[in-house]
Amino acid sequence: MQTNIAQSYKAKASVQAAEEILRKCVHCGFCLATCPTYNILGDELDSPRGRIYQIKQVLEGEQATPVTQLHLDRCLTCRNCETTCPSGVQYSQLLDVGRAVVEEQVPRSIKAQFMRWGVKAVLPHPGRIGPLVRAGQLFKKILPDQIASTIPDRRETGMVPGNQHPRQMLALPGCVQPSMSPGVNAAAARVLDRLGISLISANSGCCGAINHHLNDHAGGMDFMRGNIDAWWPAIEAGAEAIVMTASGCGAMVKDYGHLLSDDPDYAEKARRVSELTKDISEVLHNENLQQLKLDPAVVADQYQQIAFHPPCTLQHGQQLAGRTEAVLSQLGFGLLPVDDVQECCGSAGTYSIFQPAISKTLKAKKLANLHRSKPDYIATANIGCSLHLQSATETPVVHWVELVDRALV
Repeated sequence: MQTNIAQSYKAKASVQAAEEILRKCVHCGFCLATCPTYNILGDELDSPRGRIYQIKQVLEGEQATPVTQLHLDRCLTCRNCETTCPSGVQYSQLLDVGRAVVEEQVPRSIKAQFMRWGVKAVLPHPGRIGPLVRAGQLFKKILPDQIASTIPDRRETGMVPGNQHPRQMLALPGCVQPSMSPGVNAAAARVLDRLGISLISANSGCCGAINHHLNDHAGGMDFMRGNIDAWWPAIEAGAEAIVMTASGCGAMVKDYGHLLSDDPDYAEKARRVSELTKDISEVLHNENLQQLKLDPAVVADQYQQIAFHPPCTLQHGQQLAGRTEAVLSQLGFGLLPVDDVQECCGSAGTYSIFQPAISKTLKAKKLANLHRSKPDYIATANIGCSLHLQSATETPVVHWVELVDRALV
């Protein structure tokens, strides 16, 4: 793709990187077939190729409009197009630049600004969202169904192992997961304990994805730097990895090295953090799983009808398609066939808040595919997907590591 970047943008490092990405695009259109919004709306402006053209036009000096902003906002950032692209176009990085430039040119309405402020003021902060979740759980029976369906029931976390193993890995508690699904990291800690690994929770918080994907890049980077500071002493002491039980957070933390590459104080630390970051499936894949000692009767009787939903951030963002399924199969769990497994469920971070109609359409389609084989459980690997799917199904939706934990002898 030929480009002619406007003089006013040429000096920006982010735009220079965007221009390199633009020039990789060969207009082939393979991305259209795998784009959820294009398949729903049928408008090429709501496809990766269409959005690439719109970003190109803006960077070449054309004035962005509210319509431009709408088409970019509608992108789920599922990155299915990156998996499909034969030219290796780093679409998500280009979208970050394009959205930021359009945000500068097109003011949002007061209502939209307030909604975005409210999300950023609450969701990334466990100390704020936690009390709201507990209050919602307390009054769930009298809340409107639309609200009640988004509030998970209370779950016990169980005992967290107190063993201090020579092998140690770090955990990211995250922002939403501690209150919405507190048992996930505890389950991961028990599973890793069986493998002779201690899972350490440092004083880290939100990965920064919420702010970053709402065009508050500075706010997102503040969270990133805070996490690096929290993890760094343990990294220097020899921690083997930073374990992610939420694939959305994993995709973001693996990108710290890129996002902080221009920060002289954090660039090298961010690169090291990204190198150390592993999804829990990557960790188990490299271990001797016989050490887990699962109860074969429990696995055979209770966990043979599982429909697995691989989050976009796992299969496209981290390029780990099939990794979790391989671990579960090796452990004896029965995985059912699922059609169109590569497609997004519609959660996509805060997407379900700001684009509810498209999100609900994708959720209904995903659940239809997951329900087709009549599973006893729907398993996934990201808190956002779990909550989104559970809001519209009676089938239990759990993190897959919780199933492994339940089968431990």
